[in-house]
Amino acid sequence: MSRTVFDSRTIATAMQYISISILRLLGWELVGPLPAIKKYVLIAAPHTSNWDFLVLLLAAFGLRARAFWMGKDTLFRRPHGAIFRWLGGIPVDRSSTHNAVDQSVIFIREQDEVLLAIAPEGTRKKVTTWKTGFYYIAHQAGVPIVCGFIDYGRKRTGIGPLLLPTGDIEADMKIIREFYSDIQGKHHDQTGSIEVVAK
Repeated sequence: MSRTVFDSRTIATAMQYISISILRLLGWELVGPLPAIKKYVLIAAPHTSNWDFLVLLLAAFGLRARAFWMGKDTLFRRPHGAIFRWLGGIPVDRSSTHNAVDQSVIFIREQDEVLLAIAPEGTRKKVTTWKTGFYYIAHQAGVPIVCGFIDYGRKRTGIGPLLLPTGDIEADMKIIREFYSDIQGKHHDQTGSIEVVAK
């Protein structure tokens, strides 16, 4: 199954223009472009505020990204389920024998083209460790990890470096950790010093 966020090039161009204009009006710089690859896992970090979703959504439209994200299946009930699906939401049945990592890997393998966005912190509250599911999803699916970011300190959002998981999670996470070391979330006291640990 493939998915196109927009119904036409005209709508895509209009949404791109509107999103970039809103970001600029709010004082944000959009950093791109998207990597020229068909499948990858996008880190969405740091995550310290409900505003992060809006900024990332504007960034996705501004970059014309075909973005997907996984959410609890209960989020996709009426009346807002259809909206979440249109915005790229994929229901995950946590009661299933297949966990979220397995479901995500299967989903990626079934697509011809996909960007799967994941917030490793998993919550807006302060954390000292990231959930490493995003790493295992990318490694098992055989796709790269791209560092997406929201930097409230510099008011910049967009696309950072690309990393192909080697299987050496400690070495790979060190590279990722270094990139995010000076990126500031909206609530700086919630961001803390993120220590990424192996599963």
